[in-house]
Amino acid sequence: MVDKSADKKADLAGPGIGSYEELAKILPADYSPILDRRETMNALYAVKSYIEEGLNKELNLMMVQVPLIVDRESGVNDMLDRDGSRTPIEFHISNDHNKNPIDAQVVQAATKWKRVALKQYDMKPGEGLNTDMRAVRKDYFLDHDHSSYVDQWDWEKVITDKDRNLDYLKDVVQKIWKVLKGAENLAIEMYPKLKTDKYPNLPDELKFLHAEEILEMYPDLPRKARETEVIKKYPAVFILGIGWTLEDGYPHEMRAADYDDWVTETIEKNGKKMHGLNGDILVWNPITKRRHELTSMGIRVDAETLKIQLEMTGQMDLLSTPYHQGIANGTLPLSIGGGIGQSRTYMLLLKKAHLGEVSVTVWPKILKDLGAERQIHVLE
Repeated sequence: MVDKSADKKADLAGPGIGSYEELAKILPADYSPILDRRETMNALYAVKSYIEEGLNKELNLMMVQVPLIVDRESGVNDMLDRDGSRTPIEFHISNDHNKNPIDAQVVQAATKWKRVALKQYDMKPGEGLNTDMRAVRKDYFLDHDHSSYVDQWDWEKVITDKDRNLDYLKDVVQKIWKVLKGAENLAIEMYPKLKTDKYPNLPDELKFLHAEEILEMYPDLPRKARETEVIKKYPAVFILGIGWTLEDGYPHEMRAADYDDWVTETIEKNGKKMHGLNGDILVWNPITKRRHELTSMGIRVDAETLKIQLEMTGQMDLLSTPYHQGIANGTLPLSIGGGIGQSRTYMLLLKKAHLGEVSVTVWPKILKDLGAERQIHVLE
């Protein structure tokens, strides 16, 4: 007898396929890159500029510098999940013969730092910042769309208390989708051969579904399998309410307790209350024939929801850090923000089968060999 609960629990552990035996079954056998390496770089940088300018215009953002390393004591590093399974790289800076040392961490994402930066740049409601973020996540399983090297457009915007609702969240998501679609059109204008029946373009419309609704549709499936099935039906979906414990006793995915708000009651459908002011854009990747995440984002916790989520996850000790104190005492602004995967987006829009075709990082020999057998050659 299959233990479905065990499958669901295991599926919360994070991204990645988990074994190269499984990956060998998944990588496409009929792949041939549409663009060569030089064409890929030309298109990549055109898409990069378009998306940065588009996000800044649509969301009223400005580009700012972003750290690669942060002080451990600041509490601004992103822990990604709330189970402690993915930890940052740490190192000691002995500065001044260890008289004025710093314990530093390589950022895993700039999620918390951005909210502090909004105050640093004196951003007002309706204004925000965008970054060309680079990070390292050492605990990922390295497959075709997960890398230890992470590049994102990490953005954050000041909002008011009145903006903390689903309608505002959906409006922002639609603006981001408009930019991504525009970038796809630009790439096709540059290289018309990217338009092919074999690999359909992104749909014009983005479907909004709550994690609870998806569970109702596929109650026996673990999270990633549910996502795959729903994306076969709707090729582009924004999944709402990620982090709250659903009807089956599990959250759709583990989500850190101190940035996205996943506890606020938002809607009631068929007599059932739902929760969460956050979500992910997932699309169908016609090359890998799998779910493909482009962005994770949400309205951030306020003083009340921060304390609720920290208490729920047994992390009340975090309230002692400057970042958490800034939210609790209201000195940090209310905000909405997210991270859009750069290489993930290039991979999708330029019709690539592997992140390594659009970014340069480390891959194990077994993965490079698996790819080469299928005409997938990563950049070195």
